[in-house]
Amino acid sequence: MPSRPLSRILTGALLALLVLALFPPGLRAAPPGEGLVVVGGDQSYPPYEFLDDEGRPAGFNVELTEAIARVMGMRIEIRLGAWGTMRRALQRREVDILQGMAFSEERTAEVDFSLPHAVVHQSIWNRRTAPPLTTLDDLRGREVIVMRGSIMHDFMLRSAPGSTLILTDSLAEALRLLALGRHDCALVAKLPGLYLSRKLGLSNIEPVALPLIAQDYGYAVRKGNKDLLARFDEGLTLLRETGEYSRLHRKWLGVLENQGPPWRRIGRYVALVAGPLLLILGGTVGWSRTLQKEVASRTAALEREVAERRRAMEELEVRQRQLIQADKMTSLGILVSGVAHELNNPNGVIMLNIPLLQKAWRDAEPILEERYLREGDFTLGWLKYSRMRREIPLLLGETLESSHRIRRIVDDLKDFARSDDSDHSVRLELNAVVAAAVRLVEPTIRKATVAFSAVYGDDLPVVRGNPQRIEQVVVNLVLNACQALTAFEEAIRIETAWDPLQGRVTLVVADEGAGIAPEHLEHLTDPFFTTKREAGGTGLGLSVSAGIVKEHGGTLHFASTPGKGTAVTLSLPPFFEEQPA
Repeated sequence: MPSRPLSRILTGALLALLVLALFPPGLRAAPPGEGLVVVGGDQSYPPYEFLDDEGRPAGFNVELTEAIARVMGMRIEIRLGAWGTMRRALQRREVDILQGMAFSEERTAEVDFSLPHAVVHQSIWNRRTAPPLTTLDDLRGREVIVMRGSIMHDFMLRSAPGSTLILTDSLAEALRLLALGRHDCALVAKLPGLYLSRKLGLSNIEPVALPLIAQDYGYAVRKGNKDLLARFDEGLTLLRETGEYSRLHRKWLGVLENQGPPWRRIGRYVALVAGPLLLILGGTVGWSRTLQKEVASRTAALEREVAERRRAMEELEVRQRQLIQADKMTSLGILVSGVAHELNNPNGVIMLNIPLLQKAWRDAEPILEERYLREGDFTLGWLKYSRMRREIPLLLGETLESSHRIRRIVDDLKDFARSDDSDHSVRLELNAVVAAAVRLVEPTIRKATVAFSAVYGDDLPVVRGNPQRIEQVVVNLVLNACQALTAFEEAIRIETAWDPLQGRVTLVVADEGAGIAPEHLEHLTDPFFTTKREAGGTGLGLSVSAGIVKEHGGTLHFASTPGKGTAVTLSLPPFFEEQPA
């Protein structure tokens, strides 16, 4: 592996010193108000996680979790038990996060995964005295031992329907059954299997050399618990930068790799190499072809592993960029809040003074008019009075209107930067909220179009949220639709409905206006992005609206065809009260 540039090494060292200075091990307190994080895991999956001889949690996952808790300032409790029990505990919210779960596409419907902190190689284990089973095809029609609820249990149900599965509650039980001569083989991860077979003294079983599959292995949370997952990802990134992750990896996962192989196994390897060499010397074409297939198979496995590692590194880089962007947006919110406050004070003075100046002008105008009639034209300021008597009311009016515009921009900025602590537990009817929003912007609608229609769906489920905040979103969408129109005859349509397929209450705001260019669609909710800058747009309306919708568990979807119009779909989850048992 190429050495790091000196600058990255110095950066990592400084970061490590900073983390240790700020968060010394064992002394880091949780932030005020933060609760206990319960971390679950398998009680018999060495060297990743297991209960030691004194019944305490130990292993790579355990020490990695403790290190992440230190650098992130979290209070944690680690609970290890049977794997199936821990998975159920996660779904029942008795456990907040599992510290070791193998990745599969099927499991993403149940949990969200972190960046991988290891790669687990799943192997086929055979008895030494039996003909070895080495590929997935060899398992068809065989009795295969797997741990209940494990990743290999899921894999076999999906990929090898012709096998008879023998389910156990632990990997140790699976290896014991195989060693006792029962059934044909067992599917056990290679590294945990080596630990357990040595601990249990099972010398008559061994894994095949080539792994069956290699899988990413990392933290898993209940679907949607992104905040907790992001904290563990951030902690894992810090540990990689400081070198603590590499130390733990060498301590726990490099142990068996550093041990020399037993002499008996060395003898078997020599015999396996000598046999093919004799066959090659004898000129057998069959062995040559077999060797080529073996090389191709191993090469493919290595290429897959390299590709997986490259993908993991790319994902890590993406997450790091996201963390940096999130930090920038936090700083921007603080800056915006301060600027908005500073602008409001002088602008408030302007808004109070302009009406007073307008009244003073109206009172002074008769006196100035009398002098004009008596003496003729005279200089007022830098211009003649005959011109200034027309200009001054216009100047004052424009100044007051500009001040109101500043006020609106500041309000948008404050909405963007606000940490919303409002009540989101109110039961609201979307039809009523939409009708109130339409009444609020009715004058603007009448000025924009003669073809406005609103269709309210029947028997919509109620939604839990903040009515004022949802009304703010609807007002923003309708105003955007009005501004998009290019002719008085172009229509705006509003429709509410219940979507049974998605299980969502929806609102569609569609217009027949100018439409949006395809390259702009993905940026519509970015802060300060606007295509109406010349018309006074700040680029904050949709950004604030998207934040409100996200707080309510909903989504905003934009569909547009340039020259034909835009349709925005607001989707919110319904609220169904739990029925008493």
